[in-house]
Amino acid sequence: MNPRPNLNHCEMSELTCAYALQILPTGEETAIQEHIASCSDCRREVESLHPLLNQFVSWPTDVLRPATSLQARLALRIAEDIGEQQVLPPPQWCEPEWEQVASGIECKLLATDTERHRVSMLVRLAPGATYPAHTHAGVEELHLLDGELWIDERKLFPGDYNYGAPGADDERVWSETGCTCVLITSTKDVLINQGKLS
Repeated sequence: MNPRPNLNHCEMSELTCAYALQILPTGEETAIQEHIASCSDCRREVESLHPLLNQFVSWPTDVLRPATSLQARLALRIAEDIGEQQVLPPPQWCEPEWEQVASGIECKLLATDTERHRVSMLVRLAPGATYPAHTHAGVEELHLLDGELWIDERKLFPGDYNYGAPGADDERVWSETGCTCVLITSTKDVLINQGKLS
């Protein structure tokens, strides 16, 4: 397959491509936009790249992200070529799996702050599931993503936020429809009549 011939003879063609790929350094966009407006070659170049770039937008991000082993090999090769120490890419965050923690309740742990005894997690309740009654050891913040959730006498709908003060009790937490929420809470919460939540 022959590469596409470069019909853009403007000396700004590389910057035009960088602009189309949205990789120009911050602050240079205005100058190149003005240039493209006045240069028919560069305008054609940007227009010809749009269909190709639009195809990439619909690709899953994992297809565009090189494997960790490839990143490490590239970092080693670059280090050898320039005679400097290898700089490895930062480790990629892997989304955790859902874990069933009780009947009808699943959690996906997102972050843990061991010093402050706090966790951030996604919590999913099946229809009819009840979360154990508990006392907040610290601030509890809940943002409902989907479904409906009852916390004592308050019914939450998607987009609703609930603040639980330290020392407050949630005696009945349940979902008739099933729901998913983001929960930021203390690892020291205590189950009412049962002891500390683990």
